[in-house]
Amino acid sequence: MNTRQETPEEKRERLRQEELKKNPNVALRDGIDRAENGNLADLAGGLGWKGTGILIIVLIVGYVLYKLFS
Repeated sequence: MNTRQETPEEKRERLRQEELKKNPNVALRDGIDRAENGNLADLAGGLGWKGTGILIIVLIVGYVLYKLFS
């Protein structure tokens, strides 16, 4: 028996894959939407906690510099 618990991320991906199998047109629309808008959760998840922290610091420093020189 498989006693391993499914993580929320794995469950979300499994449900998404099942939906894509049921309705292939959703895959095209989903791909177009992601290409246009991006997905902040995917960005933060891909960077890890250190990368996300650095991104936040860069944004804050950029905002402060913008306010100082404008």
